[in-house]
Amino acid sequence: MRVLGLDPGSRRTGFGVVERSGNRFACITRGAVAPRAKLELPQRLHEIASRVGEIIEQTAPECVVVEKAFYHESVHSTLVLGHVRGALLVAAVARGVPVAEYSPREIKMSVVGNGGATKEQVAFMIRRLLDVRDALQPDAADALAAALCHLHRARLTAPARAVSVAAERLAGLLARNGRR
Repeated sequence: MRVLGLDPGSRRTGFGVVERSGNRFACITRGAVAPRAKLELPQRLHEIASRVGEIIEQTAPECVVVEKAFYHESVHSTLVLGHVRGALLVAAVARGVPVAEYSPREIKMSVVGNGGATKEQVAFMIRRLLDVRDALQPDAADALAAALCHLHRARLTAPARAVSVAAERLAGLLARNGRR
């Protein structure tokens, strides 16, 4: 399974693609979309959405994970972050890719084991879990962490889904045989 993680930001939006094969995880690509600082917000949003759309088309993820917004002391910053998240959601949905969302606390808990982990701790674990040896930008580390969080959760919920499908089939068989 291949997942694109996104760490939204109006100045820098981190991205990272992680692929799971069996029990192994690999970083396919990572980086940040950084529109020119002098652009007005609508133009920055357009540039972010366009570039993320290109990344989706190039990497063909099965799911896009967008970090949920957290609340800043600045209402303006929270609103701008919401606009960026909206642009990212539209970029994914327009290309027919399912979207998952996790809070920063959920992501840190999944990757580090501590929902209050620092950015340095997240980056350290991403380096170890994905065997990243060269420079790792904080935005890209957070995006890779979001993708990894989803892959961890998908592994945990897949057996439950399989059990529920099996249970539904069994219930159907029993109902047909009048043994319910």
